[in-house]
Amino acid sequence: MPYKEFLLENQLPVRIYKRRKARHLRLSIDAAGNIKVSVPAWASYRSGLDFAKSKNQWIQKNYKPKDILDDGQPIGKAHHLAFKPSLTSKQPTVRISGSLITITHPATANISDDDVQAAAERGSLRALKYQAETLLPQRLNSLALKHRLEYNSLSIKKMKSRWGSCDINKDIVLNLFLMQVPWELIDYVIIHELTHTQVLRHGPDFWNYIESLLPDAKSYRKKLRSHQPVMNGSPVYPVS
Repeated sequence: MPYKEFLLENQLPVRIYKRRKARHLRLSIDAAGNIKVSVPAWASYRSGLDFAKSKNQWIQKNYKPKDILDDGQPIGKAHHLAFKPSLTSKQPTVRISGSLITITHPATANISDDDVQAAAERGSLRALKYQAETLLPQRLNSLALKHRLEYNSLSIKKMKSRWGSCDINKDIVLNLFLMQVPWELIDYVIIHELTHTQVLRHGPDFWNYIESLLPDAKSYRKKLRSHQPVMNGSPVYPVS
């Protein structure tokens, strides 16, 4: 969606969006640290900027700088990052070999530069997808057999707001970012989705069923709230 970007007095960028359905001005900060203001289509961009300035105290309290992907950082269960400066590189490139995700970048660039970070994220996503497609089908099949539950299919996807899903046809989708959380929480998400093959909607019957399979389900659900399906970060997203 089109937007205009301005700088606040503290040099933080704010994006002003015009939305046809908006009736009021709305300020938010997303998981990536982007400060956004939505304004009605008839309102001016300046009104959105003035609104953001008036909420400076709230922004200072809630803004969290975007974490950078760093040298040596673990990615999922089996990879880690390595940044390699090069005198001959004109732009960042990515190579995955074994457990290493190598980001080769111009020697004059910093690893915090946007294009270097974008390359690191691309490589990390490729690694997470490989891990998820290798490990999650095995784990899902193992837990389905253990609990004598059947599912139709499994897809691995990058999802922003869910760890997993299961539809009426018993088709299960699992988020590749599960590779970033502990195995006990991965098992919780899988059992959660397997429970949906028996009870589709959340309610007393659903929670009673999942607790019959996993007595500590409530504690795992609570722990999952300290994680987020993004490369870096830690607020809460729902499982459904």
